[in-house]
Amino acid sequence: MKHSVPFVVSAFAAATLALAQQSIPTQAPPADTRSQSRVASGRSDSRVAPLDGTGSGQSSASGGAPTPKDEVTGGVEGEVANYVLGPGDRLSLLARDLEDFADQTFSVDMHGDINLPLAGRFHVAGLTVNQFEQQTAARLKKYVKDPEVVASITEYHSQSISVIGAVNAPGVHQLQGHKTLFEVLSLSGGLRLDAGSTINLTRNLRWGAIPLPDAKTDSSGQFSIASVKVSNTMSAADPSENIIIMPGDVISVPKGQVVYAVGSVIRPGGFLLGEHDSLSSLQVLSLAEGFDKVAAPSKARILRAVPGSPNRSEIPIDLKLLMAGKAPDVPLRADDILFVPNSAAKSITKRTLDAAVQITTGVVIYGRY
Repeated sequence: MKHSVPFVVSAFAAATLALAQQSIPTQAPPADTRSQSRVASGRSDSRVAPLDGTGSGQSSASGGAPTPKDEVTGGVEGEVANYVLGPGDRLSLLARDLEDFADQTFSVDMHGDINLPLAGRFHVAGLTVNQFEQQTAARLKKYVKDPEVVASITEYHSQSISVIGAVNAPGVHQLQGHKTLFEVLSLSGGLRLDAGSTINLTRNLRWGAIPLPDAKTDSSGQFSIASVKVSNTMSAADPSENIIIMPGDVISVPKGQVVYAVGSVIRPGGFLLGEHDSLSSLQVLSLAEGFDKVAAPSKARILRAVPGSPNRSEIPIDLKLLMAGKAPDVPLRADDILFVPNSAAKSITKRTLDAAVQITTGVVIYGRY
C-alpha cells in the first residue's frame, strides 16, 4: 500500500507558517535549512514525547531506538516524523549537497537494517523517522559538512494491526502514525448491522497494558485484554475509551446476540440485540409486528436457557396486561425465546414448548433496527 508525503504546502499550512514566523523574536536566529526542508516536503519537525509527560523530547536512554511505550504525537508529526520504522518499510531521502539519494527508494530488510549510499548498512528498526534522519546525517558528516537529511515513507509495511469480526472491511491494516480506536474502525468500513454489543481488544504487553479500567492480563502473561461497549463507541459517551491503537493490536467485533419471537406473531424470527444487552418484551413484540388473530397473549412464556442444562426455564408473562400497562415488563436476554401460543390450545404442554424451541433453529434473523 503506497502513501507519499505531499510536497505542496496547503494555503492553511502556509498561513500558519507565516504566523509562526511573525511570532519569532527579532533576535532569534532564522530557521535552519532542516526546518525549511521539512516545510517544503509537507512535514514539520518533532520529537518523541515520553509517556511520563515530562516533555523532555528525548528518546530512550542511549539516544537510539525508542521504547515501545514512547507516545506518538499527533498531527503531521504523528503521521511521519514519529512513525517507528520496521521491516518492509520503504523510504525516500533528500540530502543537501548529495545527489546519491535522488530518485531512489530504500527498503528496511527483514533484519531491520537499511543500506544507503555513503552511509552504509545500519540497523533502523525501532527508530522513529526523526531518529533515522539524525543517524543518517551523522554517518554522512565525513562526506558533507553539516548534512541535512529529510526522509519520507513511501510504503508502510511494519506497523500492522488486525481488525476482525463484524466490520465491513476486516483484515490487516497498516498504522500510519497516530490512530485511535474510532479511526481504525472507520478505516475498516465501520460496524456491520449484525455487530454485537462489545469491541474486544488484545495488545502485546511490550506496548504496555491497554489503558481501560477493565484491562487484564491473559493467562500467558504476554497480552493485555479489554473491551469497550459499542453503544459508548457509537455515541462517544466516554472519550477515554477512544484509546490510541498500537502496532500488533487485535480488534475483534463479535456478532450480535439474538432474541427470538415465535408462535402466534405476525413476523416470527430472531432479532439482534446489537449494542444492547437486552430488549424488553414489548420491544421484541413490536419487532415481531404484534400478535396474529388467533394469539393468546395472556398465556405467553419466555423460555430461558439454563447454564449447564439442555432444558429451559419458563417465565410466564401476560402480554395482554403488559400492553394495558397493568403488569411489569420483563427484559429478554441473549438467546431468550418469547413464545406466544395459539388461543385454540387448551393448555401449553412441554411438547408445545419443545416445538417452540426447535422452531428457532430455522427462523429468519433480522438485523438491527
